[in-house]
Amino acid sequence: MPLSLRQTVWLCLALGVCAVLALPGTAPGLGGEARLTLAVFALATCAWIAAPVDDTYIALGAGLALTVTGVISADTLFATLGDATVWLLICAFVLAAAVTRTGLAGRAAAFLVTGAGSVRRLVHLTTAALVVTAFAVPATSGRAALALPVFLALAQALADRRRLVVMLALLFPTVILLSAVATLIGAGAHLITVGVLLEQTGESLGFARWLVLGLPLAVVSSHLAAEAVLLTTTRQKDRRAPVRITVAAIQEHSPTPVSGPLSPPEQRCLLLLCTVVVLWCSEPLHGVSPAVVALIGAVVASSPALGTVRMKDGLRSVPWPMLLFMAATMAMGVALAESGAAGWLVGGLPDGVPPWVFLAVVVAVSTAAHLVLQSRSARSSVLVPLVVAAAVGAGVNPVAAALASTAAAGFCQTLPASAKPVALFAEPPDGVPSFTPRDLLRLSAVLAPLSAVLVLCFALFVWPLLGVPVLLESQP
Repeated sequence: MPLSLRQTVWLCLALGVCAVLALPGTAPGLGGEARLTLAVFALATCAWIAAPVDDTYIALGAGLALTVTGVISADTLFATLGDATVWLLICAFVLAAAVTRTGLAGRAAAFLVTGAGSVRRLVHLTTAALVVTAFAVPATSGRAALALPVFLALAQALADRRRLVVMLALLFPTVILLSAVATLIGAGAHLITVGVLLEQTGESLGFARWLVLGLPLAVVSSHLAAEAVLLTTTRQKDRRAPVRITVAAIQEHSPTPVSGPLSPPEQRCLLLLCTVVVLWCSEPLHGVSPAVVALIGAVVASSPALGTVRMKDGLRSVPWPMLLFMAATMAMGVALAESGAAGWLVGGLPDGVPPWVFLAVVVAVSTAAHLVLQSRSARSSVLVPLVVAAAVGAGVNPVAAALASTAAAGFCQTLPASAKPVALFAEPPDGVPSFTPRDLLRLSAVLAPLSAVLVLCFALFVWPLLGVPVLLESQP
């Protein structure tokens, strides 16, 4: 198959980097293992950007190349699959399958949106409901699939108000993507960030600490984005007219009841979910790992007597390619750190850069990265190891820098292909009207700078109050 111009350019760039690294005398101070690591890293990054090959296949190939060449050991490569964060995500997906099977999510959505009397209230109630789903369903694509029937019901109830339907089609994926930062299991990129921080700095970010730092940002950014969607998509007369969403409209697109008393399986699942979330949030009190709590929850959720889903069905819902991708990219992060490649890459940065300037550059680059790397996990795999190494050299707290990069990389609403939730709502079934690429670009022009400024403000002013200082030397 002939290469396109874009693929040819990126292939030439990757091969050029490899050729420079292979020449003796170039890149002084760079060891042999570091050269190999940078060559593999450059090839993998360019392949993620331009090659029509699955991201997981590329990551596994890069991890295998680093292992065969001796940069990392086989034990290091395979140990990433047994990492606690990987187990946390596996068990979280089993729990999510149990929640989805009972229909609790549909009940929660119906409870919120049927109380809306105005367009603005409908928007913010929907936003609140979508933020809450971050605690029950890991991964943004899973939450988008869960929310699609609710959107279809709302679209049917508002069929005579096309502009509002288009607005909701934009609102759902936008809030799903921005609210993912609320929890550690909100996106695979978060687990990659935690793994990189642990490997390079020894700093551990648990579920409770991530929740304290991420939830306020998720709530503020989601509701600001909701206002941006509302103002850029609708007119004043659209917003003034009242709305009324009935339970019957939601029920038409839900296979399970969305009103009435909870069934025994729903009661058990709700109690289990609340218990697991409380135990995750209270980790500092009892000291039990979030992964162990999630495993206990998954075993109970799939048990013959108390469960609502069979274990094999729950495991079938786990995105195994994403987990393999995470494991391989964690191994790449280890190679970058241990070979000295990451330190060499950021060694040429100018000294004396003010912390706010450093963080502003990190946020800006991370926000724009979705235009080049469509995979959120791939963006964190490329950026976070370099950001952490650069932060240490610049005297900036690497936790603050890594969090800022990961949160900013969560913005990916410029193109329909930039994120799976956006693509899902761009072409909804049943002939429901949706947004155009022009609508998406108009929203992105407002939301991208707004999101970047908000993340920067949190990194500089809010997170220091929550125990993550900006400067490295001011850490307790």
